[in-house]
Amino acid sequence: MEIMGIDIGGSGIKGAPVDTESGALLAERFRIPTPLPPKPRTMAEAVAEVTRHFDWHGPVGCGFPASLHHGVALTAANISKKWIGANAAALFAASTACPVVVINDADAAGLAEMTFGAGRGRMGVVFLITIGTGLGTALFTDGHLLPNTDLGHIEINGKDAELNASDAARQRLKLSWEKWAVNFNEYLTRLEKLFFPDLFILGGGASKKSERFMPHLTVQAEVVVAQLLNDAGIVGAALAAQSLL
Repeated sequence: MEIMGIDIGGSGIKGAPVDTESGALLAERFRIPTPLPPKPRTMAEAVAEVTRHFDWHGPVGCGFPASLHHGVALTAANISKKWIGANAAALFAASTACPVVVINDADAAGLAEMTFGAGRGRMGVVFLITIGTGLGTALFTDGHLLPNTDLGHIEINGKDAELNASDAARQRLKLSWEKWAVNFNEYLTRLEKLFFPDLFILGGGASKKSERFMPHLTVQAEVVVAQLLNDAGIVGAALAAQSLL
């Protein structure tokens, strides 16, 4: 079946039609910058621009950088605070004139990796962590998603974890990959003590440089790089919207 997947990030909004049976993109993905400031009305219009690009009139899945409950945004760590309490699913459905499902962006990437990528067929406790502007997390037990974990915001040494362990933090603090790996390893170690996972899957922009920091990680769990890379959010968002069909 064909579903439009859209991945909404802090710097860009990208989408493409997806074959949800194979995970393949059915057209070259289309990307536009995330509007600034990233408020509800301007972001809804940007999502509509993506669907118009493909002349799309069917179901749409959107990965969104917030925790959500029945389509309503509960948090807004890296977008406008005006999103808190807004019904993202309803706003995007109105702007696109399409049925829309909205899912946390890390959860979307996790669905894609568990279905078609590094987590395919893996049982036990699996974490997908996206390392970018923030730290996104998706938690699976025997293939089942626990939505909205958002564990990039756990407290470590009195601070929000992503303030020291995200890729944005590495750049802001001007850390080498090796020095940043100390911070990221501390974060993984905390997650391991809390959840005892069998597998960490690392995605997001920083995963492209995995050879620079993975040798410095000391957690007991297996650590692998995500396979779908930049397509994971698009594919996972489309998978989340299968309920519309």
